[in-house]
Amino acid sequence: MSTRARHERKEETRLSESEYRDRLRELPPSAKLVAKILETDQPLSQGELATESLLPDRTVRYALNRLEETELVKSRYSVTDARKQVYALRL
Repeated sequence: MSTRARHERKEETRLSESEYRDRLRELPPSAKLVAKILETDQPLSQGELATESLLPDRTVRYALNRLEETELVKSRYSVTDARKQVYALRL
């Protein structure tokens, strides 16, 4: 299977609520806060997440990296500004 095909398949994968909670339980508090914000308002950019969470940009970036590593968050380029990525939960 090609890398692109795996990536597209990964994009389609949705998590069950219990699987989402199990993966989230192991993450640091900053990642949990970012995920909680995305539960109520998504998609958001890194800057918007920093504003909403009151966390430093660097901490939000770390949280997003951890959420992406555990496949809890997906990213895509913003429709309004192609220079920015926006993030949403895989629920």
